[in-house]
Amino acid sequence: MFHLLGTLQTSSLAIKHTFVQKMTVMKNTIIAIASLFAFAACKNEVKENDTATMQPDAVQVDVSKYPQGLQEVFQTHGGLQKWSEMQTLTYTMPKKTGYETHTVDLKNRNTLVEGPGFKLGSDAGKVWIAQDTVAFPVERARFYHNLMFYFYAMPFILADDGIVYSDAPALVKDGISYTGLKIGYKANVGDSPDDEYVLYYHPETKRMEWLSYTVTYGKNEKSPNFKFIKYGDWQEVNGLILPQTLNWYNVENNLPTTVQTEGPYAAVNFTKVDIDKAGMDAGFYKMPQNGKLVD
Repeated sequence: MFHLLGTLQTSSLAIKHTFVQKMTVMKNTIIAIASLFAFAACKNEVKENDTATMQPDAVQVDVSKYPQGLQEVFQTHGGLQKWSEMQTLTYTMPKKTGYETHTVDLKNRNTLVEGPGFKLGSDAGKVWIAQDTVAFPVERARFYHNLMFYFYAMPFILADDGIVYSDAPALVKDGISYTGLKIGYKANVGDSPDDEYVLYYHPETKRMEWLSYTVTYGKNEKSPNFKFIKYGDWQEVNGLILPQTLNWYNVENNLPTTVQTEGPYAAVNFTKVDIDKAGMDAGFYKMPQNGKLVD
């Protein structure tokens, strides 16, 4: 009997041991399978995240459609390709009344100008102004909202659609003959399609040095009178060469003479300049509650 009991106990222990072994193998198998699924899930997650954070390849700009001289100017100032990859431009202009900060979306040209006591902007082509008191003349709002941007974004702004290029006589100033390139606009392009510009660049360095322009806003004809700006001070921002100071000149017989020392555009400085590939938050350029649209 004791022998039979011992045999039964031994058999019971063997069965128990076999059961434990099977359970251990099963447990290890389950862990292995779980680990495999976890690894696969982790791998897929990393792949998805990598895909989400990857930036699309930048569209290559065809510079061959521009005049050879303008191509060289673009390259000297950092390259039209790099400019085309940027989305937001911001700069501050110290003025007698305080500071103005200008922010521009380079893709859709939405604009926000923040000055002492006023905000002025454009959203989808609609210009607005917001102020509690008359800090900025409403009648100048549309003319001014992107005026300084056009001057500041030279020479890259001259790659816009709707521009007609032609040769212009050289500008001889201080013993240097600057090569001229005239810029006109096709009909119905912008607020002032009759405006004309002439870009003058150094014949050796290919750097932009002068800009002459006419003002036709509010008129129905071209103007024969050119104003002149000297671009003699540049700064590098994210690989692009952008203006630091613009100096307006007195003009005689449509030629620059001496630098202006008085007036709103005697000398304009640009500080806190930033240009990058990121866009602003949604609603940044929207008209605030106290704003109103202007013609």
